[in-house]
Amino acid sequence: MRRTKPGANTKSPVRAEPDDHLTHLPAHAPRGVWGAVMLAIGDRGAVDWEATEETVARLCASGVDGIYSNGTACEFHCQTEPEFDRLCDLVAAIAGRARLPFQIGISQSNPRVARERLMRVSALRPAAVQFTLPDWWPPSDNEVMRFVGGLCETAPDMPLVLYNPPHAKRRLMLQGIAGLRAAVPSLVGAKLPAGDASWYADMRRELPGFSVFVPGHTLATGYAQGAHGSYSNVACLNPKGAVTWWQMIRTDVAAAAEVETRIQAFLATHVLPFRARYAVSDAALDKAMAAAGGWAPLGPRLLWPYSSVPDGEIATLAEAARTAFPEWWQ
Repeated sequence: MRRTKPGANTKSPVRAEPDDHLTHLPAHAPRGVWGAVMLAIGDRGAVDWEATEETVARLCASGVDGIYSNGTACEFHCQTEPEFDRLCDLVAAIAGRARLPFQIGISQSNPRVARERLMRVSALRPAAVQFTLPDWWPPSDNEVMRFVGGLCETAPDMPLVLYNPPHAKRRLMLQGIAGLRAAVPSLVGAKLPAGDASWYADMRRELPGFSVFVPGHTLATGYAQGAHGSYSNVACLNPKGAVTWWQMIRTDVAAAAEVETRIQAFLATHVLPFRARYAVSDAALDKAMAAAGGWAPLGPRLLWPYSSVPDGEIATLAEAARTAFPEWWQ
């Protein structure tokens, strides 16, 4: 669940010819709807690897354009290094059998550990790796450049995707990302919270031919203004529904805008209130939606010490989702 407020971009979009800006991306740049790998957590608080494997397989079979591991919804911030390695191997194996592109997040508060992760996962040949900036102490401009440049030097042929969420201690403006891109050719995309029409105008000017992914619940508006896809929180709820909506976004503007309005109303009414009610994280909201979606053997539990949406809320959330989007569960 990204922190962009639902309802911020609900105006019906007007766009150019279908797929116009997607065709201007380099072949290796990501596009479309990507599904987040999530960890199944057992009753004793450990990762249930069998259920996680089944979850990844179902996600690969859902029709998404790709999958990615070790984003926020995958609780990268709570994994041990052995868990990280095991999950990366699992994702690479299952996505490889499915012939589906996959990305691996190497994000870590410690930049040296992130670089070590990159060294290890390069052998798995992901389509790209996602990274956050070091965040225990906010890095300066020179330190950001040194860090990202160091990732490029570590794996020169590996496409890099910046994950720069609203709660990052160091947020980059579009001009800063453009400068980073000019200095680091392997930086091919970014996962950003987006903004208003002026933000998108700046994005189109500053980052032509660069893949920009926006929050899933704003994808119709974002695509209309030049975004290229989403690492989708909507896919947490229902991957096939997110894929259906993506196809609609590219072919039927009015219908896609109506679905976006329903998505944002559902989040505002049924999901976001959990944040204040139970003092939970965005990862907990994503996991609760996945449990309510019922498409995989996932419950709402998170790794220790983080709180989860209580089990007792999931049935009500599931009913609300099926009422809001009946076509996704036909």
